[in-house]
Amino acid sequence: MAGVVRSDCRRARGRPCALIMGAATMLSACAGTPTVQGLSAGNRYVAMGSSFAAGPGVTVSADTPPSRCSRSQDNYAHQLARKRGLELVDVSCSGAKTSHVTGPWNELPPQIEAVTAETRLVTVTIGGNDVGFIGGLIAALCSRAPAPPPGAPGGKCPPIAAATEADWSAMEAGLTEIAAQVRKRGPGARLIFVQYVPTVPTEACPVAPLTPQELSQAQATEARLKAVTTKVARAWSVDVIDVADGRVAHNPCSAEPWATGFPVPGGPAVVPFHPNLAGMTAVAARLDETLGN
Repeated sequence: MAGVVRSDCRRARGRPCALIMGAATMLSACAGTPTVQGLSAGNRYVAMGSSFAAGPGVTVSADTPPSRCSRSQDNYAHQLARKRGLELVDVSCSGAKTSHVTGPWNELPPQIEAVTAETRLVTVTIGGNDVGFIGGLIAALCSRAPAPPPGAPGGKCPPIAAATEADWSAMEAGLTEIAAQVRKRGPGARLIFVQYVPTVPTEACPVAPLTPQELSQAQATEARLKAVTTKVARAWSVDVIDVADGRVAHNPCSAEPWATGFPVPGGPAVVPFHPNLAGMTAVAARLDETLGN
């Protein structure tokens, strides 16, 4: 199935995981692979992650009253839950890092606490905020814009700061801890890591007037984020889906974008470089396809 990476351990057919993964540290993860039963209407579904899961700016708020997490009633989790008749618990939150999934974030409890023994599906989109992925794009363009975009924290442009190797290591460790905690708290749950929708264009355009250097750096960050997420998913014998299939461009500069660009003067106010409704719908469709009958 295009866009879905499955664990080598799941395909090993009885061969030792250590032989497949090539590392003793992977053996314990593979040995703990749960027996996940089929998904039925009414099953508990927990959605975790950052804004790429929450969906700020996509249609209307899912929360009454609206919260700082900016969860949309049409993010991919809500769309999937409606189609499948699932009992959705959406704890995704805009701005979240991996540490906010496994630990508290000011007044918010750890997202992972929503995963219970009754949970049958968990989806996670997280990691970009750990390494300044979208923040870097916004900071670069905000510094050259006449004014900060709507919704900029404090009405100011964020600082430009490149991720360090320590940031990348912490992000990978955070993803690993999320997988471990899901396995522990919801042993019967199917965990799926959801990659970020196409966000970085191949060339600059009016809604993404990035310099060649900025483009190159953003493309490298996007690719590495996907690679690390895939690495952790494989280690824990879980699926990871990616709606970017490489055949049709759906980045902000394309004819059919699945993500916004940077607001242009006189144009609509959007959350910069985030999934739009079409992007959320594409993710929901890929998840539905992955889950099967």
